[in-house]
Amino acid sequence: MLAAQRQEQILDQVRRTGAVRVADLVERLAVSDMTIRRDLDALESRGALRKVHGGAVTIQGPRTEEPGFEAKSTRQAQEKRAIARAAAALVEPHSAVALSAGTTTAAVAEHLCDVPGLTVVTNSLRVAQVLHSAPRSDRTVALTGGFRTPSDALVGPLALTSLRGLNLDVLILGVHGMQVRSGFTTPNLMEAETDRALVEAAGTLVVVADHTKWGTVGVSTIAPLDRCDVLVTDTGLDPAARRALDEHVGRVVTAPVGEDT
Repeated sequence: MLAAQRQEQILDQVRRTGAVRVADLVERLAVSDMTIRRDLDALESRGALRKVHGGAVTIQGPRTEEPGFEAKSTRQAQEKRAIARAAAALVEPHSAVALSAGTTTAAVAEHLCDVPGLTVVTNSLRVAQVLHSAPRSDRTVALTGGFRTPSDALVGPLALTSLRGLNLDVLILGVHGMQVRSGFTTPNLMEAETDRALVEAAGTLVVVADHTKWGTVGVSTIAPLDRCDVLVTDTGLDPAARRALDEHVGRVVTAPVGEDT
């Protein structure tokens, strides 16, 4: 195996799990300890990871950094489409469903366009636009008010007032990151508050998160992992991350990637 191929495998594992150990890489890649350490040195010099004692960890941006909707929409596009299809299949006709803001939840909305009798509550301008573009006489869409964030979410006192007193069957929640200690997180404090209000209003919580969200931590926690009834992710999730999630969430659904219809 070429050094570049080996380093790409190392980097892929760091992205998936957040950290790697030299001993594990030596066994997995069947090379010497010194070779792995040289690979880590090369990756660190490129700014791709940070070396620590015995291994390396991912380099995470500031916990309040929030990319815009357009920037996020190009990331893991195939995975998001697969996740959206699987999550939408969990929504029963004639139910009251909430969708939070995010690129994955906007993709879910596309798959909900043909589901009859839905009442949809959302704080996402993008979700509302998707449903508005495919109108149905038997569907009701309620868009909260509020201040607009980079992810096209509506947040703040107006959004919270809109959500107060609602009783919803299911919430499909997009998140910035997920981790055992921090739970499901977001980089926007006001969006976290709005998302928590959505969680409180919902009977069932479905979280949609591709494999790259594992190990990422935003500044504010929306909910602990054990509040999640169903987590819909993709087949790129590292086995160790899957085991950790299996221990904490109600059920993990893995969406196969590359089966778009």
